[in-house]
Amino acid sequence: MGYTEEELKKPLIGICCAANEIIPGHMHLDTIAKAAKYGVLEAGGTPIEFPAIGICDGIAMGHDGMKYPLASRELVADSIEAVANGHAFDGLILIPNCDKIVPGMLMAAARLNIPTVVVSGGPMLPGRYHGKDISVSTVFEAAGRFESGQIDKAELREIEHCACPGCGSCSGLFTANTMNCLTEVLGMGLPGNGTIPAAYNGKRIALAKHAGMAVMRLLEENVLPRDIMTLNAFKNAITVDMAIGGSSNTALHLPAIAHEAGIDLPLELFDKISKKTPYLTKMSPGGSHHIVDLNEAGGIPAVMHELDRLKLIKKSCQTVSGKTVGQIIKNAEILRPEVIHSVENPYNKTGGIAVLKGNIAPECSVVKESAVDPSMKVFSGPAKVYNSEDEAIAAICAQKVVSGDVVVIRYEGPKGGPGMREMLNPTSVLAGMGHDKDVALLTDGRFSGATRGACIGHISPEAREGGNIALIENGDIIEIDIPNRTLNVKLSDEELAERRKNWVCPPPKVKSGYLARYAALVTSAATGAVLKVPGQD
Repeated sequence: MGYTEEELKKPLIGICCAANEIIPGHMHLDTIAKAAKYGVLEAGGTPIEFPAIGICDGIAMGHDGMKYPLASRELVADSIEAVANGHAFDGLILIPNCDKIVPGMLMAAARLNIPTVVVSGGPMLPGRYHGKDISVSTVFEAAGRFESGQIDKAELREIEHCACPGCGSCSGLFTANTMNCLTEVLGMGLPGNGTIPAAYNGKRIALAKHAGMAVMRLLEENVLPRDIMTLNAFKNAITVDMAIGGSSNTALHLPAIAHEAGIDLPLELFDKISKKTPYLTKMSPGGSHHIVDLNEAGGIPAVMHELDRLKLIKKSCQTVSGKTVGQIIKNAEILRPEVIHSVENPYNKTGGIAVLKGNIAPECSVVKESAVDPSMKVFSGPAKVYNSEDEAIAAICAQKVVSGDVVVIRYEGPKGGPGMREMLNPTSVLAGMGHDKDVALLTDGRFSGATRGACIGHISPEAREGGNIALIENGDIIEIDIPNRTLNVKLSDEELAERRKNWVCPPPKVKSGYLARYAALVTSAATGAVLKVPGQD
């Protein structure tokens, strides 16, 4: 390898980089890794790079490949554990950018509990089309407009070619950017980790160098991930998540990361925090602003400073910067008030995510309330039931779903999918057809952070485990009440019990390989879809 005796006497810092030639968000991560190495070298360590896998949800969307991204979260965490322990690294720099790679790396950091800093590759700049900012969600919705005859194939192709102009995680507040912002809030990334655009090469490279320096200071001071990722840090993360209207996938990822840190993070806590947290930013897909706008407005520190005016932030939490949260946000300010609203003038008095319960979802269901039109927050209609995403897409494209319907997509949960596919394809087609304000969608699968509309996911127990979603029939009346946090099918307990007598669990969709093993071990979406250890409850 060419390491000198002098290098091997220094602390060995693993640089886990998810760079690849598959994901736009990861195409530039080799430059981030190189900069992080310079930071480690500057501070007296020896950096040693190794890879992590990555799957792009946007590319995997709408086909069987979508079964893998959530399941890959566990592979990312497990592989980092194996390499870091197998080679006895003294510390880690973790370099993700997209969807499941970010939480997978944070799970590994909490599990290993050695000095660690996460530095992402940053968000993509929005594309431009006819003088307006657009993003990847625009393309998915354009597909719906094409299916309904509103645009032709040439216009669809032009939108596709404009939407993602360069490197970085997709430009709206989708899952990747939400998790990169919350990494910053948790204290595991330096200020700017979530919002400095990938294209801002100078600032991104400097951030990575400082991350390399920071891990050496953490090593010297013996500050470990579990010292940083405390219950109060997770409460801060949930609070900011609610204030910015982040992806509903955080209801899977934050509990899973907390689980690795030995912390219970029930979904009831999300709802409790949401009820007292104002919604301050209206980002794409729920609004027209993108992450570059949030960065220009003061970034995550400005959001936290504003929330602290209501005493909603735990300021004593440690961070990898060496400063407390309070020290970081003390002098932050809102620079673009049209992007970050004040607590006196929020978009909504409550947060962006709601947890609903009822006879369809006795354990939980999750909706990104900030992306739901006010007219759909209380809604009822007849069920159109489909036993897979593919069946639902075919029906939607055949225009068999009409105004007033409630689409139910089941057997797509963690076990049933397996892998809990995202439903961005059907929701985007519906939105493109103009049904985002008159059709609801329920699933035991999940939704992309790019989803908008009355889309309720994470229904637990899932259909594969005999949850009541498996008992719904076409024409049953579904009642949604987001303000009162309820989700019910208009059936008596007696009728549900009678239907259960005739329910037969279908055979598994996947019977071999990694997904079969995943399905055997994965737990409910209500507990973050973590893998259970055989022999333990």
